[in-house]
Amino acid sequence: MLLWPSPRVASPQGWRSFRKAGIGRSCTIAEVRRILFAVNLAIGLLAIVAAGFYYWIFYRALPETSGSVDTLVTQKVIVDRDSLGVPHIKAQTLEDVYFVEGYVAAGDRLWQMDTLRRVAAGELSEILGPATVELDRDARRLRLRRIAEQQYAMLAPDEKKTMAAYARGVNAYIESHRGHYGFEFNLLSYDPRPWTVTDTLLVGLQMFRTLASDWKTKLIKEKMLRAGEPDKVNFLFSLRSGVEISPGGDIHPGSNAWAVAGAHTADGKPLLSNDMHLEFSLPGTWHMVHLQAPGLNVAGLELPGVPGVIVGHNDRIAWGVTNVGFDVQDLYMERIDMRSGQYLYQGHVEQARRDREVIIVKGRASEEFEMWVTRHGPVFIAENGRAMTLKWAAADPSIFHLVFPDVNRARNWDEFRAATGRFGGPAQNFVYADVDGNIGYQATGKLPIRRSYTGDVPVDGSSGANEWEGYIPFDDLPRAYNPANGYVVTANQNPFPVDYQYHVNGGFASQYRSRQILNMLMAGGKLKPEDSLRIQKDVYSGFDLFLAHQVVAAYEKRAGANPLLDSAASMLKTWNGQMDQDRAEPFITTLIFQYLRKAAAERAAPGTGMAYDAENPSLSSSAVERLLKERPPDWFADYNQLLLRCFADAMEEGQRIQGKDPARWRWGKVMFLEVDHPVGSRIPWIGKYFNIGPVPMSGGANTVKQTSRRLGPSERLDADLGNWDNSLLEIPIGESGHFASSHYRDEWESYYTGQSFPMQFGKVDAKSTVVFVPKQD
Repeated sequence: MLLWPSPRVASPQGWRSFRKAGIGRSCTIAEVRRILFAVNLAIGLLAIVAAGFYYWIFYRALPETSGSVDTLVTQKVIVDRDSLGVPHIKAQTLEDVYFVEGYVAAGDRLWQMDTLRRVAAGELSEILGPATVELDRDARRLRLRRIAEQQYAMLAPDEKKTMAAYARGVNAYIESHRGHYGFEFNLLSYDPRPWTVTDTLLVGLQMFRTLASDWKTKLIKEKMLRAGEPDKVNFLFSLRSGVEISPGGDIHPGSNAWAVAGAHTADGKPLLSNDMHLEFSLPGTWHMVHLQAPGLNVAGLELPGVPGVIVGHNDRIAWGVTNVGFDVQDLYMERIDMRSGQYLYQGHVEQARRDREVIIVKGRASEEFEMWVTRHGPVFIAENGRAMTLKWAAADPSIFHLVFPDVNRARNWDEFRAATGRFGGPAQNFVYADVDGNIGYQATGKLPIRRSYTGDVPVDGSSGANEWEGYIPFDDLPRAYNPANGYVVTANQNPFPVDYQYHVNGGFASQYRSRQILNMLMAGGKLKPEDSLRIQKDVYSGFDLFLAHQVVAAYEKRAGANPLLDSAASMLKTWNGQMDQDRAEPFITTLIFQYLRKAAAERAAPGTGMAYDAENPSLSSSAVERLLKERPPDWFADYNQLLLRCFADAMEEGQRIQGKDPARWRWGKVMFLEVDHPVGSRIPWIGKYFNIGPVPMSGGANTVKQTSRRLGPSERLDADLGNWDNSLLEIPIGESGHFASSHYRDEWESYYTGQSFPMQFGKVDAKSTVVFVPKQD
């Protein structure tokens, strides 16, 4: 707003007031106007400078969404963008469609792609400095870049061709946009190096790492075994050898995915839904895309940096995924000489290989370290005279295949299984539906067959315990096709039957979420995509309601009165199990559970209460539930007293956190979400505008809408096999990673309030169009 003297100030009376205030005491009106003109001029210049800064740092990094682009396509490619900024790519060859997919992904998410490959390879410190050296060391110990290079050498020719086309597209964008890739690159003063096929493999390995890191849980168990009673520790870390029902049965206990046969839907065709639960980030994990080329018409979610659609549908089939959770990592206690690298294996001396790593650190000298690599894998932990090596399925270069382009073109169940049968990991539960009315489920991934498996870290890694003898054959993995009840539901549960022929271990979820999904599906009448969305938003927790009832039953048997506990017990008694942000009961049950699990861990292994549950909260909730149901006498003398003590401690802690009156407590005050942009949030004065939240959240660890302060649904897909254009799809924040884009956070409000968007497929309402044409020499 410009500053001009008002009539009141310019009048004699106003001028006297102006002078009386000490402003312009010896100035004339003309001089005041000159001063104000100078102020206005300064404001105007500042606005121009700010606008120039905004344009130079933010706006000019936006990708082309209209006009034409001369680039390395072989024939014309059209990219329409809809109202959410989703690119609908129409090409005349498969090579061109993957080239433009890479170009467009880089245009929207280049900073994210560059960060993902750096996180995986242990190269963050090169751009961020000393603060990330320890993260880089962890990644280097996993040897992901070396694994990616080995994987590339074993790829099939058609896989190399697809990934090379995608990499050329990314590099075409990098080459044609030098100097304006995004504000992150400007602020950190570096340019992205060219994209390689190995970088795509690194992005895939980073997702593998995210979804399959069981070694931390093994370390906690190993620590507890040394400090406590083995039987009790094993109770808290059960092997889960198949107690839940498989996906073809009636009850299927994470991420969520389900398929419903046409007999239960409004239009007589199947519905398929998927919401994968991952850590929130800015930008989000997934990028929506629609790819069309001869023999290919697929829409859904891509992982920036990897060609093809990971979850979605083509014109014949739809599919979704959840994490299997099968244990694909083992730690071995090695007898190794850390100076020479010689170690003992089954009575024989073997020589480890020495790998040298150099971490480039911005602003200071590079860091170098060496590590020994045995037949099991790298020496991952060396402390207190102990050395542990890590064996991991992802380190086997023979298991990787780029299967999603084949999944994207599959026309039926047999072609779908042929494609997923080559999928190496991270192991996934695939849910399937097709336009002919079929639904199905297939577990996938390379799951190790172990010799004499205990689930522990072998005391002597040279003994042969926990050795791998190959992988479970694909045809032996759990699957279901057109189950009689017409439902397939998977939520990270244990899909392996009780009498399964191979050893089973993993971080499988309890039955609470899958049971709630199935109950809601069966109670929903003739279902539509909107009904699936309603189920995805559900925040009922059967576990927390069970715990509330246990506490109330114990409290009603006590002697004496306590006004605070009376009030809380009355609230828990009438509560319906909804983990709503405006309720107090979810906060109370969560506090009780924390004290119960600590008490159980301390009973099993004194001094380890804080460590237990650090990596796997679903594991401890299952153990606590089992303790309260079975009440074994050698654990606690009086379970009611245990519950009352934990109840009293929980209420005391609740008062410290939220005040004296529990009726005024709110779950959303402690269950809130705050997503900071890793670079933008650190800019002075304006950093907060890059972020999401803090906002209160509903849900919990055991609700269909699985929620924590870091994790939640990373997308919601609800596919209608009867009419693809009735399908729904959303991601949490927005399609673009550019702050200046209108699609940076345009989906957040709908996501937060539980709404969604039509998934445009047959009918695309284009808001902008850009044409890629062959570059002229």
